[in-house]
Amino acid sequence: MTQNNDPNLDPAGNTQHFRRFVDENPEPEEAARRPILPLVLAGVGVVLAIAVIVALVLAFS
Repeated sequence: MTQNNDPNLDPAGNTQHFRRFVDENPEPEEAARRPILPLVLAGVGVVLAIAVIVALVLAFS
């Protein structure tokens, strides 16, 4: 029987290093999405404000 004197032969070591790497380096979380509702409401408010101004100008001119 031959002896393997390779110092890097550690079949379980590679798995342990990989698991330690995964545990210490979790996947980054996705950035929180900005809510779209306030932007939509702001747009609707601007359109309504312009409509009111145009209606007043047409009514009193």
